Amino acid sequence: MRGADAALDIVDSFVACKLTSSPALAEHPGPRRQRLPIAAAEGSARNASIRRNTRRHTLRKAAMNASITAAMTTAATNTSGNDVSAPITDDDIRNDWQLDEVEALFALPFQDLLFRAQTVHRVHHTPNTVQMSTLLSVKTGACPEDCAYCPQSVRYDTGLDREALMAVADVAARAKAAREAGATRFCMGAAWRSPKKRDIEVMTAMIREVKSLGLESCATLGMLSREQAKELRDAGLDYYNHNIDTSPEFYGEIITTRDFKDRLDTLEAVREAGMNVCCGGIVGMGETMRDRARMLQVLANLPQHPESVPINQLVAVPGTPLADQAPIDPFDFVRTIAVARILMPRSAVRLSAGREKMSDELQALAFFAGANSIFYGEKLLTTGNPDVEHDRALLVRLGIQAAGAAPAALHA
Repeated sequence: MRGADAALDIVDSFVACKLTSSPALAEHPGPRRQRLPIAAAEGSARNASIRRNTRRHTLRKAAMNASITAAMTTAATNTSGNDVSAPITDDDIRNDWQLDEVEALFALPFQDLLFRAQTVHRVHHTPNTVQMSTLLSVKTGACPEDCAYCPQSVRYDTGLDREALMAVADVAARAKAAREAGATRFCMGAAWRSPKKRDIEVMTAMIREVKSLGLESCATLGMLSREQAKELRDAGLDYYNHNIDTSPEFYGEIITTRDFKDRLDTLEAVREAGMNVCCGGIVGMGETMRDRARMLQVLANLPQHPESVPINQLVAVPGTPLADQAPIDPFDFVRTIAVARILMPRSAVRLSAGREKMSDELQALAFFAGANSIFYGEKLLTTGNPDVEHDRALLVRLGIQAAGAAPAALHA
């Protein structure tokens, strides 16, 4: 409570000072009765008292607002070592975050954390704007990996029907429908450990079809070699998604068929090929707050921040090892969004899996914390996604508009 008491002391002393010696009050020394119209001067004593009280209330409110701002800035400086009111520029983009710094952000009072995240967000991004993506599963099920959260693993009985790789024409039709529904990026996901040569040939044809529609293209196909990454880029692929899922320390509790370095190797191959990186993780899998901080630290300390950072909330699918996992506290989910925004100021932070179970109020908090991208329509691989009409209605209620198709449409 020491920090809260200090903040209250600041407010009390600031208000007292403002009400006795503020320059603002010096500009308003009191009623100037000689300038009042005769009718007003002859008004009742009651009306004069009301005017004086109203004026005092206005000045007191202005002083209080100024004091609260000062108190918030002081508290934030004392907690994090950074003044949230100071200008934030590209020079503040860092790749050397320490774990204790990230944990300190998570530990901030909730309102202070969101205030700081929104401050960062408005410096680097157009406010009240979100990028809309549609994700289509182009090959479903029979994945040999053992990711504990995934219903597509061949190792778990989740009732999921396996589906072969879709025809190029069918994918093109779905991409056209997504564009007409308002999406500006079309993402294609396939349940592979790593695609084979024949798979890459089909995927490059799909990518060209998507690009011909004027959409940005994205794919998530598993691990890639440098040669495969180059082939996808040559076909016009804009983004490649490959999440690190969780912290390096917790990773082995979730996946055993590949290691954390495999993830990083694919990200390196994608970056070297010249594609944009889409990389985030999943929260609510039983990890600790430190694991979330560590996951974000790894992402923020990559040589170049991912252009897109999806934050997924676990969808506990019956039949998977995490089927009975208790849901994450909604405020902890929003904290993860906010810290991601602060650590990676220029990245798009995306609300991804789990959004269909989020209330409108939780989504609004996530947008305020810095989320500015969503998956829109279709199905999020093999779990549901809020329907298009509900998404549209929510964005209207919040006064949020869809970003244009240009890559810089989100940035301030």
